[in-house]
Amino acid sequence: MRFEFQMTPGTEAPAEMNFVLPDLRAVCMAENATHTMHNIITLRGAQVRDARQWARYLDESVVLFDGRVDVAFASHHWPTWGGDTIVELLEQQRDLYAYMHDQTLRMINAGMTGREIAEEIELPPALAGVWANRGYYGSLSHNVKGIYQRYMGWFDGNPAHLWEHPPVEEAKRYVKAMGGRTATVAKAKAFARSGDLRFAVTLLNHVVFADPGHKAAKAELAELYVKLGQASENAVWRNFYLVGAQELREGVRDSPTSVTSADMLMALSVDQLIDSVAVRINGPRAWELKLRMDWSLPALGKVWHLTLRNGVLTYRSDTEKNPGAGVTLTMTKPQLLAMLGGKGLGDIKVEGDASLLSDLLGVVDKPDPAFAIVTP
Repeated sequence: MRFEFQMTPGTEAPAEMNFVLPDLRAVCMAENATHTMHNIITLRGAQVRDARQWARYLDESVVLFDGRVDVAFASHHWPTWGGDTIVELLEQQRDLYAYMHDQTLRMINAGMTGREIAEEIELPPALAGVWANRGYYGSLSHNVKGIYQRYMGWFDGNPAHLWEHPPVEEAKRYVKAMGGRTATVAKAKAFARSGDLRFAVTLLNHVVFADPGHKAAKAELAELYVKLGQASENAVWRNFYLVGAQELREGVRDSPTSVTSADMLMALSVDQLIDSVAVRINGPRAWELKLRMDWSLPALGKVWHLTLRNGVLTYRSDTEKNPGAGVTLTMTKPQLLAMLGGKGLGDIKVEGDASLLSDLLGVVDKPDPAFAIVTP
């Protein structure tokens, strides 16, 4: 089977690609052209994608595939049949991402912030009326905020936003300024009755963060989150609203889903494994700790030289052991994974002071995957 690839880096993914099967007259558009507006920024957290590049690669797709394919399919959703219909879909999606990008920059240059742009921007009727452009997954609102973020960062230039209080301290001051918790809840209910659920949840959120034990505020906020979720066309927005209501009513639930597996861990490079340790170093606890160690993996023909100082874990790699290392661990990759998984040294060959490993692992934090979101 013959494949022809169109590389589209920096679109839906850093290393995205489309491919055509010329003998079948079929093209896979990956996640670059699906039957929904995609995310320029994901609400789960990720780097902002490049809407400008996305649109340009879709235009390249039109040139590459026009007249050569009878069906387009993607990583999600149903296929699109017919050459003219495929071109129409690609052009509509191209114009969607280009419009979001260009109009966001136009409004930035007029002095507008991300929140202001998200409130004012509208798609042209010819684009908004296309079902494949609807915001079931991405949304016009949070996508243009992502484009603003890509170019401008978190700060909008207003010095009032330069040094704001963190959520709990800010909430306490807002609630005090509005006359206390009971008065703030009453004001929130009044806004909700008037139909302004957006500001009502803002007020109630302040009460919950100022006093997480305030049952009336939590119950009212949960009810409004459910209403907002049920009214949301965007599936991801709906999920955030409904899970927020669940947390308010039932507390934080542990997820039964594991995000790691033995196969996934084995696929990670040693560099990636060390990086995963480095980002979990508890900096303040490690400020005064200084150590050097080698991790030697003969099967890979390399030695990794780790240094912990100033609360930072850094490393280099080459083929020779460092005589200045306080300890050298010689091991296989499965042994390394077992060690990092808390199973001890086992059959790992140790040369030097084995307690340095305990010192290192003793300042490594264990992430909490079940942290609170809508409560402090």
